[in-house]
Amino acid sequence: MTDTDASKLDAVPYRVTEPEKIPTQRYYDAAFFELEREKLWPHVWQMACRLEEIPNIGDYTVYTILDWSVILIHTKNGVKAFHNACRHRGVRLATEPGNCARQGFVCPFHGWRWNADGENTFVFGKQVFSEELLDRAEIDLKPCRIEFWGGSAFINFDDDAPSLLESLGPVTDRLDARNVDKLKMDWWYSTVLPTNWKLAMEAFQEGYHTMKTHPQLHRLSALGNSYGIDSDGLVLNRNLTGRQTVEMHVDFLARLGSGMGGMVHDSEVVVIEKLRDMDVPDDPVDATMAFYARAHEELTRDGLERGAPMFDVSKVSQEVEFHAVEFMFPHYFLLPMFSAMSSYRIRPLTPETCLFEIWSLALRPEGEDYDTPKQPTMLPHDSPDFPEIPRQDYDNLPRQQLGLHAREFEYMRLSHSHEGMISNYQRLIDGYIAGIDPDRLATAARIVNAGFEGPIADIGF
Repeated sequence: MTDTDASKLDAVPYRVTEPEKIPTQRYYDAAFFELEREKLWPHVWQMACRLEEIPNIGDYTVYTILDWSVILIHTKNGVKAFHNACRHRGVRLATEPGNCARQGFVCPFHGWRWNADGENTFVFGKQVFSEELLDRAEIDLKPCRIEFWGGSAFINFDDDAPSLLESLGPVTDRLDARNVDKLKMDWWYSTVLPTNWKLAMEAFQEGYHTMKTHPQLHRLSALGNSYGIDSDGLVLNRNLTGRQTVEMHVDFLARLGSGMGGMVHDSEVVVIEKLRDMDVPDDPVDATMAFYARAHEELTRDGLERGAPMFDVSKVSQEVEFHAVEFMFPHYFLLPMFSAMSSYRIRPLTPETCLFEIWSLALRPEGEDYDTPKQPTMLPHDSPDFPEIPRQDYDNLPRQQLGLHAREFEYMRLSHSHEGMISNYQRLIDGYIAGIDPDRLATAARIVNAGFEGPIADIGF
């Protein structure tokens, strides 16, 4: 690290100086939140929409982050993005999804119009304006940088930032092998959490909380608990037969499916349930290997028979590493298990509130009729309509946000081996606030975009 970079980093308030300690003010301090608004969000790639939200020519949707809004439009020449503001007096042109194929966009204030390509097509009373104010470059909608990966459109307000794929790094290879670009929405929920956006993300960057927060999964861990005695005095070092091990794996995956909604899809649970009585070795480890090998084969066969764009689950699982939670800085997650995935996106609203979205994604037969959501179903954060697992997380997070204000609680203490993902991305935020060189930030992001329960890593600064 250069002396200049060190000096810039030293100027960051509440900087992470010890990787295992995260200062609590980062989660509620208004000035720190404003630095993120100024230094982070204008320069990062943000998942703005899933492409199946806008399948037809003229379809559009709106992505909003803090004060900025972008319209994403499916045009005859592909999907484009434009800043969502009338070029006359700044009125937002779109507030919800729609289709502009017939009449384009019409400003509700003075009636100016634009087509799907962002070209101005009508100015009422042109003669009352100075000619230079109506130059084409002045009145066409301003484009926003857009790139694509994984069945989604990503936007960046910084035209000079490294490309999307440069910034994402190897995580794309891991997920491309699982046909991530062919996943389709089953459902899409959203809520406002009374929680800082970073705190909301961190619940999904480690599995250490499973024992207490998700006991229904912890108790179904067939091969035991590597941590030792849990808070109820239970040591989950199993002594199961091979058959009992398989039954517990099936129970675990079924509970994960009902609890997450997408990580194990209903169609996958149907296949897995049929393996409950399969013949397996008596050793639990050997039985586990035999069970997953068979499950991978049967899930692949079932998907292909249904006409889904299925990959070879067995081959990919053996040849391509994956993590139960894959993170894409700064705010996007995909959670693979077999062929389906859950997905999360978190956006800041205020220093102590955020918008949290969750998707269930599956590989469905091409052309299958399905009522694809155009907008999320908005729920209260304590709604019983959320699946079990996020509901349990949402119960903890508001209490954690309040607890961070305790007078003598100065920083979080992280496990260097299992909660390193939290430290890694927090230190990358410091790099953005400090104004580190964009190429160095992209290099760090490729390291940060690692998997669930990773260790603290050297991100280069």
